[in-house]
Amino acid sequence: MLATVLGALVPLAGVASLALSDGAAAADAYPSRPIKLIVGYTPGGPVDTAARVYADHLGRVLKQPVVVDNRAGASGAIAAEITAKAPPDGYTLYFVASPTMTMTPLIQKAVNFNPSRDFSHIGLITDYTNVLLINKDFPARNVGELVEYARKHPQGVAFGSAGVGASNHLSAELLAQMSGVKMLHVPYKGNSPAMTDVISGKIAFMFDIAGTAIGHIRGGKVRPLAVTSKERNAALPNVPTMVESGLKDYAVTGWYALIGPPKLPAEVVDTLVKAQQTVGDDPAFRQRMTQGGYDLNITGPKPLAERIERELRLWGGVVKTAKIEVE
Repeated sequence: MLATVLGALVPLAGVASLALSDGAAAADAYPSRPIKLIVGYTPGGPVDTAARVYADHLGRVLKQPVVVDNRAGASGAIAAEITAKAPPDGYTLYFVASPTMTMTPLIQKAVNFNPSRDFSHIGLITDYTNVLLINKDFPARNVGELVEYARKHPQGVAFGSAGVGASNHLSAELLAQMSGVKMLHVPYKGNSPAMTDVISGKIAFMFDIAGTAIGHIRGGKVRPLAVTSKERNAALPNVPTMVESGLKDYAVTGWYALIGPPKLPAEVVDTLVKAQQTVGDDPAFRQRMTQGGYDLNITGPKPLAERIERELRLWGGVVKTAKIEVE
């Protein structure tokens, strides 16, 4: 009788064990707790603003809070180093802007990360174009006239940037190198003071992200000469591209992407890639990005890795020719 009872309990114990195992697996399924999304810039700027929109939509898809954690400094390098050293569990991710991956490592000697090897590449999110903005009274109505003016007035055309090695600094250096003219670089501590001096006429022009440039353009404070993307920007349909303006090889855009610590498990990367695609398919997300001057470009890991390598080669040439370096 006892043997019969024990015999009946054995399969039941096996079922109970299986049920507990399945329950534990379900409890540990990624993600099972909030995710920290690092941003390498201060709150309120264009990168932070876009990251918060993205975090909101990603959290809804993953059914877990995605909390923005601002770790500003060194053009995003501080945030990158934090990410590279984080546990590879998918709960620390980095909403990274392209300059951190493709410019900062070329310019700053103190950088302690390799953009190709020290991260798990999850995928691109958006592209963004820069806009060449000129003082409204400057005697140039297009890029060709600006170049010709610079050619006739060596060192007489000054442009501003957010600092040495910033993306808008390199954008202007690329313009100068492609057109074969000399222009004077005036670095500022951020975009805002540079824009103030373009508006006042202390400097001639600067490049700025479309999303932040739109307000100044619509307010008549500056004139847009061209966008840097290959195609015209949907938010600025009347502004020609640099290619249309005569620089046939000038087609560059910045981007935002999602990366994580090295050696993220394949299943975590796959979950995040699928979640990004779902976010990108959301009309509300697409509308918010488009209104901000962004072009959605949702991809997986390989296109992101390839783009990083390609742009490291491009900007590496610009940096070397201009002899740009920051201690």
